[in-house]
Amino acid sequence: METYATALSYAIPGFIILILAEYLVSRWKKMPVNEAMDTISSLSSGITDTLRSLTGLAVIIISYEWMVDHIALIEIKSSILVYILTFIGLDFAGYWSHRFNHTINLFWNRHIIHHSSEEFNLACALRQSVSAIISIYFFLYIPLALLGIPSHVVALVAPIHLFAQFWYHTQLVHKMGFLEHIIVTPSHHRVHHAINDEYLDRNYSQIFIFWDKFFGTFQEEIPEKPAVYGVKKPVNTWNPFLINFMHAWGILKDAWRTKSWWDKIRVWYMPTGWRPNDVKEEYPIQIITDPYNREKYKTESSLALKLWSWLQLTATLTLMYYMLVSFGDLDFIQIIYYSIFLAISIFAYTSLMDRHIISLYAEVIKVIFGVYLIIQESGWFGIDTIFNGATYIVLVYMIISLLISFYFQLIERKDISHSASKIA
Repeated sequence: METYATALSYAIPGFIILILAEYLVSRWKKMPVNEAMDTISSLSSGITDTLRSLTGLAVIIISYEWMVDHIALIEIKSSILVYILTFIGLDFAGYWSHRFNHTINLFWNRHIIHHSSEEFNLACALRQSVSAIISIYFFLYIPLALLGIPSHVVALVAPIHLFAQFWYHTQLVHKMGFLEHIIVTPSHHRVHHAINDEYLDRNYSQIFIFWDKFFGTFQEEIPEKPAVYGVKKPVNTWNPFLINFMHAWGILKDAWRTKSWWDKIRVWYMPTGWRPNDVKEEYPIQIITDPYNREKYKTESSLALKLWSWLQLTATLTLMYYMLVSFGDLDFIQIIYYSIFLAISIFAYTSLMDRHIISLYAEVIKVIFGVYLIIQESGWFGIDTIFNGATYIVLVYMIISLLISFYFQLIERKDISHSASKIA
């Protein structure tokens, strides 16, 4: 895990630089692809997934290392060919896990966060799930295990394979010539993220596009059918924690409400979006049927709130980055506590972006928990060794965060409502 933390400490600055470059190029081309609150939500979601990874929040039914030890037919030594074979094997497994996530009702909850943005840009690539805590696709790695691919090779190649899926989440790159026939390009992935009927549930491939062509799920981007992004049932929130579990919560409510015991069971594994007939009639939900005329989710967002939200994201990223570079010096319980604090912080400011009153309660909890950690650790996890007084800066940040949240929720919002009533 420490190796992964080190890899992230190098990868995250690279992601941020590329996101900033995309933003600047889009402004230069007069082709805006970023919306402030959406981008903050996407980057915040990336932080939550990083926290999940660093805390080891995962239930592994059967580990890859166990499979190699017990079912390998041959033993392969590390070589360039083995690494290439591993990359292809992971991509094959990735195609099918991706396809299962899209086509099985409960499994869609593992992936909805990635599609929840109504924009399409490099930032939305970082929308990754914290709800996929159970490793259910171990069987897709059986071919690699049978070949005796060493577990350390898989552990090294897997992050590379994951990071290689970042770059094609953009609208600024059009067609890429002959590469369109070999790898997943931005054009292919725009189709995948679209909710247009022509594009829905297509192009599952992660690196090599030929999996879709071979298994019949490929769709070319149609110039006269511009992609519309998001999900059929809009999430209508900036809070990544709510997005991560809302689909499963919806299935649970449908299972509870339906009168049919058979439907209570099968609603979990039916095709994505399936609902029992009696529940559909009594509890209808809004589904986008005309993508070209849908209204994107927006909240009351003054310039001050947008700037404050950017500052909150920056503070959270800074604190997380300190955890990454200090990972080897922290024990497991410290990592858990640190991650909980950051998770509360993200929940608080993204709820404030939604203008939800729960943000104030979250801020109060953040301050109480943060003060407890400072007392427990005699400082903020050794940060004073970097420069004296850093703990006080963290403490002041928490107090200011609480006070400003009260301002936005109880004063500014009241002023906005009062102004709106006067105009009316």
